[in-house]
Amino acid sequence: MILNIRNETSQLKTVVLGQPYSNGKQPKLEQTYDAKSYESVLNGTYPVEEDIANEMSCLEKVLLKHNVEVLRPLILPNSNQVFARDVAFVIDDKIITSNIIPDRADEQEAYAPIYSKIAFNKIYNLPEKVHVEGGDIILHNDIIFMGVYTDSDYPSYKTARTNKYAIDFLRELFPDKDFIPLELAKHDTDPRKGILHLDCTFMPIGDGKAVIYRDGFLNPRDADFLTDFFGAENIFRITREEMYYMNSNIFSISPEIVVSEQNFTRLNQHLRNEWGLTVETIPYHEISKMGGLLRCSTLPLVRE
Repeated sequence: MILNIRNETSQLKTVVLGQPYSNGKQPKLEQTYDAKSYESVLNGTYPVEEDIANEMSCLEKVLLKHNVEVLRPLILPNSNQVFARDVAFVIDDKIITSNIIPDRADEQEAYAPIYSKIAFNKIYNLPEKVHVEGGDIILHNDIIFMGVYTDSDYPSYKTARTNKYAIDFLRELFPDKDFIPLELAKHDTDPRKGILHLDCTFMPIGDGKAVIYRDGFLNPRDADFLTDFFGAENIFRITREEMYYMNSNIFSISPEIVVSEQNFTRLNQHLRNEWGLTVETIPYHEISKMGGLLRCSTLPLVRE
């Protein structure tokens, strides 16, 4: 397989979709590793496997409808494997295996059959001190936006997933790319106050458009930079509640086609009526209770 991912919107050819099965028991409150899961465990609303499977089946059907090759990891017993984006990510023709949090390290074993299709010299493992997850990497051709947290209290946050060492490592690996670090606000227990990954507050879409939650950035200048970069007229600004429900975590099949959650009414109307996109809407609300949505569930391997 020749990997090729340069941006978030080019025609999708091959993608890994996570697994909903054999999730294991609901985590205890102290075992959660993101604010949304913390909240759903606390409130007794953590999703059940049947609902997760139904929602992921809807996503798979949409992908297959648009002639996308869908690969799946092996099913590991008692392991939450929904969010494929956390396990690895592709830049150009290279796949980088994330140093995900230790509680989830076993997930990477399930990708062995997929990795076997890829040339070994295109697979990169990270040094131990380099922390980065795919949700913090957003590609825009020769520009790569990175969601990071670089304050000294980084180790104290479960939701701080990408550190300053990742910036240096990826710059060395891709010297022709322009890396733009964006500092994210973090909070381990309140999903309205913190951002887990960059794709939970920002997402390029269509042709030169973007969805942004301004207050997800630690520094207002980062939000200003993105607004200037895309142009104010090309930005759809989501509210705090829309961020909470993960309106930015949608997934593009092509520049013209996007998959979105069926309850994102204001966003979906804008995408259709103002930007002229085809919006495939599916139920994905239950999965959102675990801290991720559509983009989080996918690991694109090949786009045109």
